[in-house]
Amino acid sequence: MRTAPENYLIAHTDGGARGNPGPAGYGVAISDSRGNKVAGLSQYLGHQTNNFAEYQALIGALEYAIENGHKALKVISDSELMVRQMKGIYKVKHPELRKLYEEAQQLVRKLEHYEIRHALREHNVDDDRLANEAMDRGRSR
Repeated sequence: MRTAPENYLIAHTDGGARGNPGPAGYGVAISDSRGNKVAGLSQYLGHQTNNFAEYQALIGALEYAIENGHKALKVISDSELMVRQMKGIYKVKHPELRKLYEEAQQLVRKLEHYEIRHALREHNVDDDRLANEAMDRGRSR
């Protein structure tokens, strides 16, 4: 794998569902390669699973990078399943997740550099807060 370019975005992603399935949402905290906060994404997803929400967070981060002209993205997620699926370590068996996986892979191909890695939840604080805010918005509907 090539080394990361000098300028890239870092996206900490998190998705969750209360009840799994249940009210779901995602959060993405995006910073530049120097650690400066660039954006915070948060979306309520309706009644979904945790894994669905994790993939939507990844897709949100990829779309943000592409739509804003960035060519390189590092993704950090607390979803070991999604990370291993995106790296090709695990197969994606669930049909709904397969669609999201394929969409994410198509977006990845639009970037010049892409990395994804797993991090423990304690290291993804801002994205966890954004995901919870999204789920809270669903509760108020």
